[in-house]
Amino acid sequence: MLSHPFDDDKLREECGVFGCIGLDDAANFVALGLHALQHRGQEAGGIITHHPETGFHSAHRFGLVRDNFTKAGVIEGLPGAIGIGHVRYSTAGSKGATQIRDVQPFFGEFAMGGAAIAHNGNITNAESIRRELIERGSIFQSSSDSECLIHLMARSFQKTIPERMKDALRRAEGAFSVVAMTRTKLIGVRDPLGVRPLVLGRLASGWVLASETCALDIIGADFEREIEPGEMVVISAKGVESSRPFAQQKSRFCIFEHVYFSRPDSFYGGRSVYETRRQIGVELAREAPVEADLVCPVPDSGTPAAIGYSQESGIPFALGITRNQYMGRTFIEPSQQIRSMGVRLKLNVNRTLIRGKRVVLVDDSVVRGTTSQKIKEMILEAGASEVHFRIASPPTAWPCFYGVDTPEREKLLAAQMSEDEMRDYIGVDSLKFISLDGLYRAAGEAAGRDKTCPQYCDACFSGEYPVAPTDMIERGFQPKFAAE
Repeated sequence: MLSHPFDDDKLREECGVFGCIGLDDAANFVALGLHALQHRGQEAGGIITHHPETGFHSAHRFGLVRDNFTKAGVIEGLPGAIGIGHVRYSTAGSKGATQIRDVQPFFGEFAMGGAAIAHNGNITNAESIRRELIERGSIFQSSSDSECLIHLMARSFQKTIPERMKDALRRAEGAFSVVAMTRTKLIGVRDPLGVRPLVLGRLASGWVLASETCALDIIGADFEREIEPGEMVVISAKGVESSRPFAQQKSRFCIFEHVYFSRPDSFYGGRSVYETRRQIGVELAREAPVEADLVCPVPDSGTPAAIGYSQESGIPFALGITRNQYMGRTFIEPSQQIRSMGVRLKLNVNRTLIRGKRVVLVDDSVVRGTTSQKIKEMILEAGASEVHFRIASPPTAWPCFYGVDTPEREKLLAAQMSEDEMRDYIGVDSLKFISLDGLYRAAGEAAGRDKTCPQYCDACFSGEYPVAPTDMIERGFQPKFAAE
């Protein structure tokens, strides 16, 4: 089983979380929610539920939700009116490096009862916590940073699961949106900076927690509000109880959620992800105009920005590239000759549309640049007279340590080359990225980026990390740090 040959040229979100309480057959709702969040993680998924008569039940599987959690036998084995679930990518970068014991949610049995936990993000001091816990006798079953939370909870002297979670999370650095459950409670927490998303919804007499609002839509739940940075909610038969276990800090939501990770039909802060991406295209057209005949998106994530670029520039929008909708993340193919076809396995050019045209290609990002080179070659082979790339994010020059699987810095094209050098390397007539200020304006910050106190986490572009990546610093990584 081989990764798709161009998956390593995109940044990858590592997971999505979903939970519900007060809904009969909760597993069905969790499975639907995870299906809506499948774009956040496609390597594996898991669901844990609780039934008052039979206790906790769990199922963890490799692969897509639709292939594993729509089968009657699996869902029937997950009874109860409370449940949580998780979809993931492995940080190791290949399914072969992931074992089933790494698949969340994780479960722990405590003196006051069992608890399950699922986590989106990355605990940046997990290695140091793990070393400490192992020295004190803890035995780990997985390689996941999330398991540290279970062990920290087990060592807490607090009397309730929520209080033990607070103890554990106060030790954690980095970014985390957590969904957890006990026999009678659903718990949601966001880190003090709110880097990763978490939203609250209502369905009939039940409640829902999810990484994105699109997961509420699929089950017909009403959006109530976002869980705020640094907030913990505990949901039970008493309703929703909110607390603030961390010192208050200014929100630093991940701006790449707007650019690429989230589904375009989700929204944050009352702002549509689709509209932000369209507005990115508008800003790009203002910042980097070019004379051309067609604006074409690189499917599918470049489409809203390409629409915005076309609308602002007046250059006609066209679907010059078609994506194979049945191409999954993995591709079983033993033949090197077929593998060498590369991006053609996934994308194909509309030759009659492209021939003789000056084409603006709009993509969401450039990571290593290999996909951009191949797409440029396909467009030129189809007869285009000129190829211009417009990128709907600033140059990605720094790795993310807050829940996004990115290459090492030396493998990021923008960390090694200037914009002109990248243009020559990819081999296009022009290459322009949206500015960081332009990206902020597209996200609703009219004045652009506040350089003294940025409104978002943009470390992958700026190199300014709002939380020290402790484990990586111990390995020798030298970051810049965000302004106080």
